Amino acid sequence: MKKCMNKNLCLLGLGLSLSIGNGCSSSTAADAMSNYADIVSASYADSLSSAKDLDTAIDTFVAGPDAAGLTAAQDAWKASREPYLQTEVYRFYNGPIDNEEDGPEGLINAWPLDENYIDYVLNADGSFDDTAGIVNDTSAEISAANLESLNEKDGDANIATGYHAIEFLLWGQDTSATGPGDRAYTDYVTGEGGTHANQDRRGAYLGVASEMLVGHLQILVDAWDSSKSDNYRSEFLAAEPNEGLRRIMTGMILLAGFETGSERLQPALDNKSQEDEHSCFSDNTHRDMIQDVQGVMNVWKGTYTKLDGSKIEGTGIYDVINEQDADLATKIDGQLTAALDAANALVVPFDQEIAEGNTDGNARVQATITALFELETGLQEAFTLLGLTIPPRE
Repeated sequence: MKKCMNKNLCLLGLGLSLSIGNGCSSSTAADAMSNYADIVSASYADSLSSAKDLDTAIDTFVAGPDAAGLTAAQDAWKASREPYLQTEVYRFYNGPIDNEEDGPEGLINAWPLDENYIDYVLNADGSFDDTAGIVNDTSAEISAANLESLNEKDGDANIATGYHAIEFLLWGQDTSATGPGDRAYTDYVTGEGGTHANQDRRGAYLGVASEMLVGHLQILVDAWDSSKSDNYRSEFLAAEPNEGLRRIMTGMILLAGFETGSERLQPALDNKSQEDEHSCFSDNTHRDMIQDVQGVMNVWKGTYTKLDGSKIEGTGIYDVINEQDADLATKIDGQLTAALDAANALVVPFDQEIAEGNTDGNARVQATITALFELETGLQEAFTLLGLTIPPRE
Protein backbone atom coordinates (compact mmCIF):
# COMPACT_ATOMS: atom_id res chain seq x y z
CA MET A 1 0.00 0.00 0.00
CA LYS A 2 0.93 3.63 0.02
CA LYS A 3 4.09 4.57 1.84
CA CYS A 4 3.75 4.94 5.61
CA MET A 5 0.12 6.04 5.76
CA ASN A 6 -0.02 5.76 9.54
CA LYS A 7 2.18 8.52 10.88
CA ASN A 8 0.85 8.60 14.42
CA LEU A 9 1.64 5.05 15.49
CA CYS A 10 4.80 5.72 17.55
CA LEU A 11 2.90 5.54 20.83
CA LEU A 12 4.78 5.73 24.09
CA GLY A 13 5.30 2.54 26.08
CA LEU A 14 3.99 2.39 29.63
CA GLY A 15 7.37 1.79 31.28
CA LEU A 16 6.52 -1.65 32.71
CA SER A 17 9.42 -4.04 33.08
CA LEU A 18 8.65 -6.71 35.69
CA SER A 19 5.07 -7.45 34.71
CA ILE A 20 2.60 -6.50 32.03
CA GLY A 21 -1.13 -5.93 32.29
CA ASN A 22 -2.75 -8.29 34.79
CA GLY A 23 0.09 -10.77 35.22
CA CYS A 24 1.95 -11.71 32.04
CA SER A 25 5.54 -12.44 33.00
CA SER A 26 8.20 -10.29 31.42
CA SER A 27 10.11 -13.49 30.61
CA THR A 28 7.26 -14.73 28.41
CA ALA A 29 7.09 -11.37 26.68
CA ALA A 30 10.86 -11.35 26.17
CA ASP A 31 10.73 -14.86 24.74
CA ALA A 32 7.95 -13.79 22.38
CA MET A 33 9.99 -10.79 21.26
CA SER A 34 13.06 -12.93 20.62
CA ASN A 35 11.11 -15.52 18.64
CA TYR A 36 9.36 -12.74 16.72
CA ALA A 37 12.75 -11.33 15.72
CA ASP A 38 13.78 -14.77 14.48
CA ILE A 39 10.60 -15.07 12.41
CA VAL A 40 11.02 -11.58 10.97
CA SER A 41 14.62 -12.30 10.04
CA ALA A 42 13.81 -15.62 8.39
CA SER A 43 10.84 -14.35 6.41
CA TYR A 44 12.74 -11.33 5.11
CA ALA A 45 15.63 -13.64 4.16
CA ASP A 46 13.17 -15.81 2.22
CA SER A 47 11.73 -12.70 0.57
CA LEU A 48 15.21 -11.63 -0.51
CA SER A 49 16.10 -15.09 -1.80
CA SER A 50 12.94 -15.35 -3.90
CA ALA A 51 13.42 -11.79 -5.19
CA LYS A 52 16.89 -12.78 -6.36
CA ASP A 53 15.33 -15.73 -8.20
CA LEU A 54 12.89 -13.31 -9.79
CA ASP A 55 15.73 -11.01 -10.82
CA THR A 56 17.56 -13.92 -12.45
CA ALA A 57 14.42 -14.99 -14.34
CA ILE A 58 13.88 -11.42 -15.55
CA ASP A 59 17.49 -11.05 -16.69
CA THR A 60 17.21 -14.31 -18.63
CA PHE A 61 13.95 -13.24 -20.23
CA VAL A 62 15.11 -9.77 -21.22
CA ALA A 63 18.33 -11.18 -22.70
CA GLY A 64 16.35 -13.42 -25.04
CA PRO A 65 12.62 -12.70 -24.95
CA ASP A 66 10.31 -15.61 -25.70
CA ALA A 67 7.00 -16.93 -24.40
CA ALA A 68 8.61 -19.49 -22.08
CA GLY A 69 10.88 -16.86 -20.55
CA LEU A 70 7.98 -14.54 -19.88
CA THR A 71 6.02 -17.33 -18.19
CA ALA A 72 9.06 -18.23 -16.09
CA ALA A 73 9.43 -14.61 -14.97
CA GLN A 74 5.72 -14.41 -14.14
CA ASP A 75 5.92 -17.62 -12.11
CA ALA A 76 8.98 -16.28 -10.29
CA TRP A 77 7.07 -13.09 -9.46
CA LYS A 78 4.21 -15.11 -7.94
CA ALA A 79 6.67 -17.22 -5.97
CA SER A 80 8.41 -14.10 -4.65
CA ARG A 81 5.13 -12.79 -3.28
CA GLU A 82 4.53 -15.78 -1.03
CA PRO A 83 7.12 -15.02 1.67
CA TYR A 84 6.94 -11.24 1.29
CA LEU A 85 3.20 -11.06 1.93
CA GLN A 86 3.74 -12.83 5.25
CA THR A 87 6.02 -9.95 6.28
CA GLU A 88 3.38 -7.25 6.00
CA VAL A 89 2.44 -7.85 9.63
CA TYR A 90 5.74 -6.18 10.57
CA ARG A 91 4.44 -2.80 9.42
CA PHE A 92 2.66 0.11 11.11
CA TYR A 93 4.89 0.66 14.14
CA ASN A 94 7.62 2.80 12.56
CA GLY A 95 10.01 -0.12 12.14
CA PRO A 96 12.57 -0.64 9.37
CA ILE A 97 9.98 -1.32 6.67
CA ASP A 98 7.95 1.87 7.01
CA ASN A 99 9.63 4.35 9.31
CA GLU A 100 9.07 7.91 8.18
CA GLU A 101 12.73 8.69 7.60
CA ASP A 102 13.87 5.98 5.19
CA GLY A 103 11.52 2.99 5.34
CA PRO A 104 11.42 1.36 1.86
CA GLU A 105 7.83 0.06 1.96
CA GLY A 106 6.64 2.67 -0.55
CA LEU A 107 9.37 1.55 -2.95
CA ILE A 108 8.64 -2.15 -2.46
CA ASN A 109 4.88 -2.65 -2.36
CA ALA A 110 3.14 0.68 -3.02
CA TRP A 111 -0.37 0.45 -4.47
CA PRO A 112 -2.67 1.39 -6.20
CA LEU A 113 -0.72 1.90 -9.40
CA ASP A 114 -1.63 4.11 -12.36
CA GLU A 115 -0.56 2.01 -15.35
CA ASN A 116 -0.05 4.86 -17.78
CA TYR A 117 2.54 6.34 -15.45
CA ILE A 118 4.79 3.45 -16.49
CA ASP A 119 3.84 2.23 -19.97
CA TYR A 120 1.33 2.15 -22.78
CA VAL A 121 -2.34 1.68 -21.99
CA LEU A 122 -5.50 0.75 -23.86
CA ASN A 123 -7.62 3.73 -24.91
CA ALA A 124 -11.40 3.75 -24.64
CA ASP A 125 -11.69 3.32 -28.42
CA GLY A 126 -9.63 0.13 -28.39
CA SER A 127 -6.41 1.72 -29.63
CA PHE A 128 -3.17 1.85 -27.64
CA ASP A 129 -1.43 4.94 -26.36
CA ASP A 130 2.18 4.08 -27.18
CA THR A 131 3.36 7.44 -25.88
CA ALA A 132 2.31 6.90 -22.26
CA GLY A 133 4.55 6.44 -19.30
CA ILE A 134 8.19 6.46 -18.30
CA VAL A 135 8.98 3.67 -20.76
CA ASN A 136 7.91 5.81 -23.70
CA ASP A 137 9.32 9.10 -22.45
CA THR A 138 12.75 8.86 -24.00
CA SER A 139 13.92 11.86 -21.98
CA ALA A 140 13.45 9.90 -18.75
CA GLU A 141 16.58 8.06 -17.69
CA ILE A 142 16.05 4.39 -16.83
CA SER A 143 18.16 4.19 -13.69
CA ALA A 144 17.58 3.23 -10.08
CA ALA A 145 18.10 6.78 -8.89
CA ASN A 146 15.65 8.24 -11.38
CA LEU A 147 12.97 5.60 -10.86
CA GLU A 148 13.19 6.14 -7.12
CA SER A 149 12.83 9.89 -7.61
CA LEU A 150 9.77 9.32 -9.80
CA ASN A 151 8.05 6.94 -7.38
CA GLU A 152 4.94 8.67 -6.01
CA LYS A 153 6.00 11.94 -7.61
CA ASP A 154 2.98 14.24 -7.96
CA GLY A 155 0.57 11.57 -6.73
CA ASP A 156 0.26 8.43 -4.59
CA ALA A 157 -0.76 6.34 -7.62
CA ASN A 158 2.33 7.35 -9.59
CA ILE A 159 4.14 4.17 -8.66
CA ALA A 160 7.40 3.52 -10.51
CA THR A 161 9.06 0.76 -8.47
CA GLY A 162 8.36 -2.39 -6.52
CA TYR A 163 6.36 -5.57 -6.88
CA HIS A 164 3.37 -4.01 -8.60
CA ALA A 165 5.41 -2.05 -11.13
CA ILE A 166 7.17 -5.30 -12.02
CA GLU A 167 3.82 -7.08 -12.11
CA PHE A 168 2.44 -4.59 -14.63
CA LEU A 169 5.55 -4.82 -16.79
CA LEU A 170 5.22 -8.62 -16.85
CA TRP A 171 1.47 -8.94 -17.38
CA GLY A 172 0.26 -5.61 -18.75
CA GLN A 173 -3.22 -4.28 -18.12
CA ASP A 174 -5.87 -6.74 -17.02
CA THR A 175 -8.63 -6.15 -19.55
CA SER A 176 -10.08 -9.64 -19.21
CA ALA A 177 -13.04 -10.53 -17.02
CA THR A 178 -11.84 -14.11 -16.61
CA GLY A 179 -8.04 -13.97 -16.61
CA PRO A 180 -4.98 -11.81 -15.94
CA GLY A 181 -3.26 -9.33 -18.23
CA ASP A 182 -1.96 -10.79 -21.47
CA ARG A 183 1.13 -8.80 -22.36
CA ALA A 184 2.98 -10.44 -25.24
CA TYR A 185 6.64 -11.35 -24.89
CA THR A 186 7.17 -9.46 -28.14
CA ASP A 187 6.82 -6.21 -26.18
CA TYR A 188 10.43 -6.94 -25.24
CA VAL A 189 11.69 -8.01 -28.66
CA THR A 190 13.81 -5.32 -30.28
CA GLY A 191 13.84 -5.06 -34.05
CA GLU A 192 11.74 -7.32 -36.27
CA GLY A 193 8.85 -8.96 -34.49
CA GLY A 194 8.71 -6.47 -31.65
CA THR A 195 5.38 -5.01 -30.60
CA HIS A 196 4.60 -1.52 -29.33
CA ALA A 197 7.41 0.98 -28.95
CA ASN A 198 10.63 1.30 -26.95
CA GLN A 199 11.11 -2.41 -26.32
CA ASP A 200 14.69 -1.85 -25.20
CA ARG A 201 13.64 0.73 -22.61
CA ARG A 202 10.88 -1.58 -21.38
CA GLY A 203 13.40 -4.36 -20.86
CA ALA A 204 15.83 -2.02 -19.14
CA TYR A 205 13.06 -0.74 -16.86
CA LEU A 206 12.03 -4.27 -15.89
CA GLY A 207 15.62 -5.20 -15.10
CA VAL A 208 16.33 -2.09 -13.04
CA ALA A 209 13.08 -2.40 -11.09
CA SER A 210 13.89 -6.00 -10.26
CA GLU A 211 17.41 -5.11 -9.08
CA MET A 212 15.97 -2.32 -6.93
CA LEU A 213 13.57 -4.74 -5.27
CA VAL A 214 16.49 -6.96 -4.29
CA GLY A 215 18.36 -3.96 -2.88
CA HIS A 216 15.42 -2.71 -0.86
CA LEU A 217 14.78 -6.15 0.64
CA GLN A 218 18.46 -6.39 1.56
CA ILE A 219 17.96 -3.30 3.74
CA LEU A 220 15.32 -5.18 5.73
CA VAL A 221 17.39 -8.33 6.02
CA ASP A 222 20.28 -6.26 7.40
CA ALA A 223 17.99 -4.47 9.87
CA TRP A 224 16.93 -7.78 11.44
CA ASP A 225 20.21 -9.69 11.06
CA SER A 226 21.04 -11.50 14.31
CA SER A 227 24.78 -11.30 13.62
CA LYS A 228 24.79 -7.50 13.83
CA SER A 229 24.92 -5.64 17.12
CA ASP A 230 24.02 -2.13 15.97
CA ASN A 231 20.88 -2.65 13.91
CA TYR A 232 17.14 -2.39 14.52
CA ARG A 233 16.89 -5.96 15.82
CA SER A 234 19.31 -5.24 18.66
CA GLU A 235 17.39 -2.10 19.60
CA PHE A 236 14.07 -3.96 19.43
CA LEU A 237 15.26 -6.76 21.71
CA ALA A 238 16.61 -4.22 24.20
CA ALA A 239 13.23 -2.50 24.51
CA GLU A 240 10.97 -2.92 27.52
CA PRO A 241 8.69 -5.98 27.09
CA ASN A 242 5.51 -3.94 26.90
CA GLU A 243 7.04 -1.74 24.18
CA GLY A 244 8.03 -4.79 22.18
CA LEU A 245 4.51 -6.18 22.49
CA ARG A 246 3.05 -2.82 21.51
CA ARG A 247 5.00 -2.84 18.27
CA ILE A 248 4.27 -6.47 17.45
CA MET A 249 0.55 -6.26 18.11
CA THR A 250 0.11 -2.88 16.43
CA GLY A 251 1.23 -4.57 13.22
CA MET A 252 -1.20 -7.44 13.74
CA ILE A 253 -4.18 -5.22 14.52
CA LEU A 254 -3.68 -2.74 11.69
CA LEU A 255 -2.86 -5.32 9.03
CA ALA A 256 -5.94 -7.37 9.83
CA GLY A 257 -8.56 -4.65 10.08
CA PHE A 258 -7.32 -1.42 8.58
CA GLU A 259 -5.08 -2.59 5.76
CA THR A 260 -6.52 -5.89 4.55
CA GLY A 261 -10.15 -5.47 5.54
CA SER A 262 -10.71 -1.73 5.02
CA GLU A 263 -8.13 -0.67 2.45
CA ARG A 264 -7.84 -3.68 0.17
CA LEU A 265 -11.06 -5.68 0.35
CA GLN A 266 -13.85 -3.22 1.20
CA PRO A 267 -13.23 -0.74 -1.68
CA ALA A 268 -12.93 -3.59 -4.17
CA LEU A 269 -16.25 -5.03 -3.02
CA ASP A 270 -17.98 -1.64 -2.88
CA ASN A 271 -16.78 -0.48 -6.31
CA LYS A 272 -16.91 -3.91 -7.96
CA SER A 273 -13.96 -2.95 -10.15
CA GLN A 274 -10.90 -5.03 -10.93
CA GLU A 275 -8.92 -1.81 -10.82
CA ASP A 276 -9.40 -1.91 -7.05
CA GLU A 277 -7.99 -5.39 -6.50
CA HIS A 278 -4.53 -5.53 -5.03
CA SER A 279 -2.72 -7.66 -7.62
CA CYS A 280 -4.99 -6.97 -10.56
CA PHE A 281 -2.50 -7.49 -13.41
CA SER A 282 -1.62 -11.06 -12.43
CA ASP A 283 -4.95 -12.03 -10.82
CA ASN A 284 -2.98 -13.04 -7.75
CA THR A 285 -5.09 -11.08 -5.28
CA HIS A 286 -6.41 -14.16 -3.51
CA ARG A 287 -2.86 -15.01 -2.45
CA ASP A 288 -2.42 -11.48 -1.07
CA MET A 289 -5.36 -12.04 1.24
CA ILE A 290 -4.34 -15.54 2.33
CA GLN A 291 -0.70 -14.75 3.01
CA ASP A 292 -1.43 -11.52 4.86
CA VAL A 293 -3.60 -13.45 7.31
CA GLN A 294 -0.98 -16.20 7.46
CA GLY A 295 1.55 -13.58 8.51
CA VAL A 296 -0.66 -12.62 11.46
CA MET A 297 -1.05 -16.31 12.29
CA ASN A 298 2.71 -16.77 12.26
CA VAL A 299 3.21 -14.05 14.86
CA TRP A 300 0.29 -15.22 16.96
CA LYS A 301 1.46 -18.84 17.04
CA GLY A 302 5.17 -18.08 17.09
CA THR A 303 5.86 -20.23 14.04
CA TYR A 304 7.14 -19.73 10.50
CA THR A 305 7.73 -22.29 7.76
CA LYS A 306 10.74 -21.28 5.68
CA LEU A 307 11.08 -21.82 1.95
CA ASP A 308 13.38 -24.78 2.58
CA GLY A 309 10.65 -26.47 4.63
CA SER A 310 12.31 -26.00 8.01
CA LYS A 311 10.35 -24.33 10.79
CA ILE A 312 10.87 -21.71 13.44
CA GLU A 313 8.80 -22.54 16.50
CA GLY A 314 8.76 -20.73 19.81
CA THR A 315 6.82 -18.40 22.07
CA GLY A 316 4.11 -16.44 20.28
CA ILE A 317 1.68 -13.72 21.20
CA TYR A 318 -0.82 -16.49 21.93
CA ASP A 319 1.34 -17.58 24.88
CA VAL A 320 1.51 -14.02 26.20
CA ILE A 321 -2.28 -13.62 26.12
CA ASN A 322 -2.98 -17.15 27.33
CA GLU A 323 -1.08 -16.44 30.57
CA GLN A 324 -3.58 -13.73 31.43
CA ASP A 325 -6.82 -14.79 29.78
CA ALA A 326 -7.05 -18.30 28.34
CA ASP A 327 -10.60 -17.72 27.09
CA LEU A 328 -9.55 -14.65 25.12
CA ALA A 329 -6.57 -16.50 23.65
CA THR A 330 -8.90 -19.30 22.55
CA LYS A 331 -11.32 -16.79 21.05
CA ILE A 332 -8.60 -15.08 19.02
CA ASP A 333 -7.36 -18.49 17.90
CA GLY A 334 -10.80 -19.16 16.46
CA GLN A 335 -11.04 -15.72 14.87
CA LEU A 336 -7.69 -16.18 13.15
CA THR A 337 -8.68 -19.60 11.85
CA ALA A 338 -11.99 -18.20 10.60
CA ALA A 339 -10.24 -15.33 8.79
CA LEU A 340 -7.74 -17.68 7.15
CA ASP A 341 -10.51 -20.10 6.15
CA ALA A 342 -12.52 -17.22 4.65
CA ALA A 343 -9.53 -16.01 2.64
CA ASN A 344 -8.86 -19.54 1.40
CA ALA A 345 -12.50 -19.85 0.35
CA LEU A 346 -12.20 -16.97 -2.15
CA VAL A 347 -12.67 -18.27 -5.68
CA VAL A 348 -10.12 -17.37 -8.36
CA PRO A 349 -10.09 -14.95 -10.09
CA PHE A 350 -10.82 -12.39 -7.39
CA ASP A 351 -12.18 -9.85 -9.88
CA GLN A 352 -15.08 -12.23 -10.50
CA GLU A 353 -15.72 -12.54 -6.76
CA ILE A 354 -16.40 -8.80 -6.58
CA ALA A 355 -18.29 -8.60 -9.91
CA GLU A 356 -21.78 -7.13 -10.04
CA GLY A 357 -24.36 -9.89 -9.81
CA ASN A 358 -22.05 -12.54 -8.34
CA THR A 359 -24.04 -12.97 -5.15
CA ASP A 360 -22.05 -15.92 -3.87
CA GLY A 361 -18.69 -14.30 -4.68
CA ASN A 362 -19.68 -11.02 -3.06
CA ALA A 363 -20.77 -12.95 0.02
CA ARG A 364 -17.41 -14.73 0.24
CA VAL A 365 -15.55 -11.42 0.07
CA GLN A 366 -17.86 -9.91 2.67
CA ALA A 367 -17.34 -12.93 4.91
CA THR A 368 -13.60 -12.38 4.70
CA ILE A 369 -13.99 -8.70 5.58
CA THR A 370 -16.25 -9.55 8.50
CA ALA A 371 -13.83 -12.18 9.78
CA LEU A 372 -10.94 -9.71 9.60
CA PHE A 373 -12.87 -7.06 11.52
CA GLU A 374 -13.78 -9.62 14.18
CA LEU A 375 -10.12 -10.60 14.41
CA GLU A 376 -9.17 -6.95 14.72
CA THR A 377 -11.61 -6.58 17.63
CA GLY A 378 -10.24 -9.66 19.37
CA LEU A 379 -6.67 -8.43 19.02
CA GLN A 380 -7.73 -5.03 20.34
CA GLU A 381 -9.13 -6.76 23.42
CA ALA A 382 -5.75 -8.42 23.92
CA PHE A 383 -4.01 -5.08 23.45
CA THR A 384 -6.19 -3.55 26.14
CA LEU A 385 -5.59 -6.56 28.39
CA LEU A 386 -1.89 -5.73 28.29
CA GLY A 387 -2.60 -2.17 29.38
CA LEU A 388 -1.82 -0.71 25.96
CA THR A 389 -3.66 1.99 24.01
CA ILE A 390 -5.39 0.73 20.86
CA PRO A 391 -3.62 2.18 17.82
CA PRO A 392 -5.68 4.40 15.51
CA ARG A 393 -6.46 3.17 12.03
CA GLU A 394 -4.95 6.30 10.48
